[in-house]
Amino acid sequence: MSANPTPRGPERIRRVLFGGYPLVYVQSWEEGRVERALQALAQKHFESPVPFGTWTCVDGVVAGPERWPGTEDPLKALDAILAFQGPGFFLMKDLPGVLASRPDVVRRLRDLYRQLKGRGRFVFLVSPRLVIPEDVKKELFVLDYDLPDDAEILFLLSHLGKRVLPNVPLTEAMAKKLAIALKGLTQDEIEHVYTKVFSRRGSYDEGAYDELLAEKEQSSRKEGVLEFVPPRFTVDDIGGLENLKEWLVKRRNLFTREAVDAGLPVPKGLLMMGMSGCGKSLSVKAISALWSLPLFRLDMNLVFGTENPEYTFHRALKTAEGLSPALLWIDEIEMAISGGREAGGGDPALGRIFSTFLTWMQEKDALVFVAATANRIQLLPAEFIRKGRFDQVFFIDLPNEVERKAIFAVHLRKRKADLNKFDVVFLSKATKGFNGAEIEAIVQSAAIDAYNESRAMNEDDVSRHITNTVPLAKTMEEQIKAIKSWAHDRALSASKPM
Repeated sequence: MSANPTPRGPERIRRVLFGGYPLVYVQSWEEGRVERALQALAQKHFESPVPFGTWTCVDGVVAGPERWPGTEDPLKALDAILAFQGPGFFLMKDLPGVLASRPDVVRRLRDLYRQLKGRGRFVFLVSPRLVIPEDVKKELFVLDYDLPDDAEILFLLSHLGKRVLPNVPLTEAMAKKLAIALKGLTQDEIEHVYTKVFSRRGSYDEGAYDELLAEKEQSSRKEGVLEFVPPRFTVDDIGGLENLKEWLVKRRNLFTREAVDAGLPVPKGLLMMGMSGCGKSLSVKAISALWSLPLFRLDMNLVFGTENPEYTFHRALKTAEGLSPALLWIDEIEMAISGGREAGGGDPALGRIFSTFLTWMQEKDALVFVAATANRIQLLPAEFIRKGRFDQVFFIDLPNEVERKAIFAVHLRKRKADLNKFDVVFLSKATKGFNGAEIEAIVQSAAIDAYNESRAMNEDDVSRHITNTVPLAKTMEEQIKAIKSWAHDRALSASKPM
C-alpha cells in the first residue's frame, strides 16, 4: 500500500475548503452521502457550527427547518444564497442539469465565485455526470467522491448485521470477504443488496458470497455496454492448456486485501490469442470461478453503436473500476483497436479509444483484471502486446494429442457417458488438427443421435461424426500457419510440450 494514500471524499472536501474555493462540483452518484458529509463539515469546519442548506428544483432552498419561499427557480435560489449573511454551506442537487439551457444561471454562478471568496460561504453542486459549461470551468473546483471503501463497508456490515441477522455471528474473515463482494456499490445499493440476500438466507456462507457477486449485474446493466457473465465454468472444464492454468492458479489469491497489504503486485491483465474454438473464451469464464471475482464482458459493438463511443468507452472503464475487484473481458480486442483500418477504412474514434485503453492499462489502480482475447493477432500493434500492458501474453494453439484426450474426457463426462467404454486415445488420434469447439460439437451430435434412438451413446456414434467433420485447420490451413509463425516468438504457449 502507498505510504500516502489518496484522500477519501470528506477529506478532499475539507482540503478544498481550506483552499477557499467558493464553488465546488462534486461528481458522485450518492447525493445522500455527500449531503451527510457536508452536514458534518458545517458542524465542525469553523470554530462554531454554521447553517447548512440544500436546493432542489421541487423544494427550493431548505436550510434546517426553514424553507425559503420562491427559490424553486435556480436563479432565485442563487440570488438568495448571495444575499444570505454570514458563513454557510449550500448543496445544489439539481443544478448541473439546467446549466446547459440557462446562461443566466451560469452568469450568476460566476458572480457568486467573485462575491463569496473569503466570506466562508460555499456552494456545492452534485451530480454523477460532469456537465460544466465552458464559461464557468475556471470558477468550479471539481472533485470525485469515492464509493464506500473497505472500512466503510465493514462498518455498514456490522450495522446491517445487527438489524437483519442479530443472532448470527459474522467472523472477521467472512466480513472482509463480503466487503470485497460489495465493493463498487453505493451505500444505498449495499443496504438493499444485503437486506435482499440475508433476510431470506439467514446465514453467512459461500453461497451468500456468490449471490452478492451476482447482484453486481444490476450496476453493469445500467451502463448498457457491460454484460455480467455468471461463473458457470471452472478450470476443470478446460482440457489441456496446462501452462495457462498453472499461471492462473498461482495468482488466485493476489486479488485479496491481505496480498495488497503484503506489497504483492496486483495482476493487471492477460492477453490470449490464437485460433477460434481453442478455448480462449472458456478460459476467461473459468477465471471468474477460480478467483471468485465477478466477470463483466465489454461489448465493443455496443460501444460503437452509441452517439459518443469515446465517452461510452471511458464510462465503461470507470464503471468497471467502480465494480472492482472484478474481471473485465474484452473479446476479439483486435477489432476494437483496429476496426476496418486494415482495409483503408475504420472509425477515427478507434485511435483515440486505443490510446485511452493503453493509458488506462498502464496507470489504473483499481483491482480490475483485464482478460482480452484475439483471433486475428496480426492486427495487434506492437505497443499493445509489449510487457507492462499485460502480465502475460499466451498463444493458444490447436490442441495436441494429450489435450484432445482431456477435451474428450471433459465432454463425455458432461454427457454422462461411461469413459471406460470409449477409447479416448484412438479418438484423440483420429481428431488430429481439430479444435476444442469441434470436438465438443462432435460429442454433442453423437449424444443427440443416441438419445433419439433411446440408447446410450457409444464410440461408433462419436467416430461417425469425426468422419463427417471437416476441421477448420484444413479449410484455413494457410491462415493458421501464418498465425503460428507470427506468435512463435511473441507469446508464451498455453500448452505444455508433449
